[in-house]
Amino acid sequence: MLIGYARTSTLDQKAGLEAQERDLATAGCERVFVEQVSSVDVAKREKLAEALLFARQGDTLVVTKLDRLARSVAHLVDLLGQLEAKGVALRILAMGIDTATPTGKLMLTILGGVAEFEREIMLERQREGIAKAKAEGKYKGRAPTARAKADDVVKLHREGIGGTEIAKRLGIGRASVYRILDDVQGEGV
Repeated sequence: MLIGYARTSTLDQKAGLEAQERDLATAGCERVFVEQVSSVDVAKREKLAEALLFARQGDTLVVTKLDRLARSVAHLVDLLGQLEAKGVALRILAMGIDTATPTGKLMLTILGGVAEFEREIMLERQREGIAKAKAEGKYKGRAPTARAKADDVVKLHREGIGGTEIAKRLGIGRASVYRILDDVQGEGV
């Protein structure tokens, strides 16, 4: 089954949405999921989630252009992983790419490789920047806020106050409270 996905970023892009729907119908999509939401709001892209859930092995998800589906190459690689795990192909009409074909898989694999390369370069630069900042005495890392309040945690706990309330009063995570209490008990205090 061919499953279409159409998206525009704003409500005033009605003509663009209609054009996508028309192109997806022309491509033979039997079911089309449509939404008007920014690609940045991944959590709000409910129709994309529905399309991915609806797709079954042997189906093909069809989009008119790549930017209608993914906000970045890394996001595309993530979506491709989800589709591949379900045995679903991806067809991008404007690029003539179809992952059901060896050439389509190659093209998207190349895109994925470039994305991974870009990420590795970015992480390398970040590590170099941190090393330089440490050498100059400008980078100390994040201060351990919860450990600094260990005495207060123990004191409140001995007063009979529960972990959730201790966390609330001291402005630290509940897990940190229990971690501190476990450490204290392990020391036999």
